[in-house]
Amino acid sequence: GRMWAYTVGFTVLPHVGGFLGWFINRKEIPVWYEKLKKPSWCPSSKIFPVAWTVLYTGMGYASYLIWNDLGGCSSKAIVPLGLYGAQLALNWAWPPFFFGAHNLKMALIDILCLDGLAIGTICSWFHINKMAALLMVPYLGWLAMATCLTIRIWKDNPEQKPGKSE
Repeated sequence: GRMWAYTVGFTVLPHVGGFLGWFINRKEIPVWYEKLKKPSWCPSSKIFPVAWTVLYTGMGYASYLIWNDLGGCSSKAIVPLGLYGAQLALNWAWPPFFFGAHNLKMALIDILCLDGLAIGTICSWFHINKMAALLMVPYLGWLAMATCLTIRIWKDNPEQKPGKSE
């Protein structure tokens, strides 16, 4: 019975930060985000919650597989789960930078570091559990799109200098 609880716990964990990020910043989406200049290939706002639900579920379950294969929180798990935890923290930090602080530059720095940590996570997981590594591939694809989108939004929406009004 206990393994079921671990499976659910690891699978749900990524959703916690994702939900909090959405909940805290949800008012900024119609007010601020919708007014930003975005490229034509920007996904509809309706796609994001669906995509993140699927991606968080896959990455959470993958982290459970790694944890389980390495015998829990063993010394062998420090690097693979540490990389995972670090990339998850940066994933959770992106919405407050982007939506909360409207700091496109910090959001860009965050997502570029996140990309590196996500790649590192997948590489460290591949020799432990190939299925876990493969479960992270859709996430990496989405991150690539999100990174390009963040770059475009950052470039196309220059920061307003204090004291200047539109």
